[in-house]
Amino acid sequence: MSARTLYLMRHGAPVLTGRMLGRTDCAVTPEGVAACRAQAEGLAVTRVIASDLQRAARCAEAIAGDLALSPRIDPRWRELDFGAWDGLESNAIDPAALGRFWADPDANPPPGGERWSALVERVGAAIDSLDTDATLIVTHGGAMRAALHNLCGFPLPQLWAFDLPYASVLALRLWDGASRSGQIIGLWP
Repeated sequence: MSARTLYLMRHGAPVLTGRMLGRTDCAVTPEGVAACRAQAEGLAVTRVIASDLQRAARCAEAIAGDLALSPRIDPRWRELDFGAWDGLESNAIDPAALGRFWADPDANPPPGGERWSALVERVGAAIDSLDTDATLIVTHGGAMRAALHNLCGFPLPQLWAFDLPYASVLALRLWDGASRSGQIIGLWP
């Protein structure tokens, strides 16, 4: 079996911080774009894919431009939809409801929001559609965790333990022919 590397990058710092940013489509700061470009330097990729939300797409466009590539936009790499909580600061949300969500986001999704299992399913479908090209995907923290669940089998409590700051990169080694088998080979902020 041959192996390939998949890079997952969290988008740069958005103009709105400290909020439940799921489907809220806010801009990324110029510093956030620059941080993503710096993190991508030296990555040997032939394809760049991004969430369709501008905080990820703008970073991917800049990185792809540096590499003389055209980014592909794929909405399956969007963040979890936080429903009625989307765009709110966490202190504006009922603490008990927020605690239930963090403990079990599938059984306790945000009001009108997406279940964790739906995020895992759509990210899994996006992973299944990847070819063997060395790929960088500019996405969101929740989608990165869903990819780790799909590819490495991490359970939810372990996924919350991953610190994925803005512009962080997660490198995964994937084996061709082995359905959804991966190994983390690097994580850097």
